[in-house]
Amino acid sequence: PSTWQPGTETTASRHRLTVPPGERRRVTTRLRPTRRGDRQADRVTIRSYGPLGLFSRQGTHKAPWTVRVLPPFTSRKHLPSKLARLRELDGRTSVLIRGQGTEFDSLREYVPGDDTRSIDWRATARQSAVAVRTWRPERDRHILLVLDTGRTSAGRVGDAPRLDASMDAALLLAALASRAGDRVDLLAYDRKVRALVQGRTAGDVLPSLVNAMATLEPELVETNARGLTATALRTSPRRSLIVLLTTLDAAPIEEGLLPVLSQLTQRHTVLLASVADPHITEMAKARGNVDAVYEAAAAAQAQSERHRTAEQLRRHGVTVVDATPDDLAPALADAYLALKAAGRL
Repeated sequence: PSTWQPGTETTASRHRLTVPPGERRRVTTRLRPTRRGDRQADRVTIRSYGPLGLFSRQGTHKAPWTVRVLPPFTSRKHLPSKLARLRELDGRTSVLIRGQGTEFDSLREYVPGDDTRSIDWRATARQSAVAVRTWRPERDRHILLVLDTGRTSAGRVGDAPRLDASMDAALLLAALASRAGDRVDLLAYDRKVRALVQGRTAGDVLPSLVNAMATLEPELVETNARGLTATALRTSPRRSLIVLLTTLDAAPIEEGLLPVLSQLTQRHTVLLASVADPHITEMAKARGNVDAVYEAAAAAQAQSERHRTAEQLRRHGVTVVDATPDDLAPALADAYLALKAAGRL
């Protein structure tokens, strides 16, 4: 028999076989991991019986084998539709309003409704029609994905911790941004750096992120917001899009993030994405008996607090995405594309 760590199912842990003298036999055990991370084999025990089956000899051997189980990229199914939207922004449908992060694309004839600030007067003087500039989102922007691995990321929504939904959303955004020509880095932090991925090429960024995320687990400590901010600023010295995948709970935001948020927003564009619990939405709709009404009132209060916290962040210039685990990844990708279209990235 062979044993593995919990979280790894095997088709059969015991095998019976006959090995003739001077020959070899190979036995295959198929593993089906149920949880990401490094899974280590514990030991292999061999029990050998004599010719008559009356006596046996047994020996145990340590097996220094490790299998790394990568996180599932379930939101990959949304990537084709987001890439189609990206192609519309990048050249096929030009952005007609100039923003802070746009590049000149081409000239075309003015039509009523165009922004007069986009008129190219030199080009107009050389031809009989009024010419306007069109703009497209810039490439080679820097994006820093910040995964909060503190206490709040351990809360379970459905069958998985919030951290898993955040990682899935981060992978979709990384795949989309790398296709857009942007540079993507990853920082996982609570009270110290748990993972850091920097300087990867577009073709290598997704495998590097998946490999770094495989061993991440929520830490049962309060996230140090000042340390997280300082580390993010050191990691992104130039203007960047910083994506914080963290909680929208009032206490950690108001006591931890808000006092230091200005350090990020004065230099960077900040987007905060949080995992909402779909059970709260179901509770808010509950009716029929006294218990259900009390549950609905509690859910409504929780939703009101989240909305108030999100509004506080928006007043500081932060884009907020608050969605359930199934909707978080596409919603975060849409927010990124909206920033591209608005010229804020």
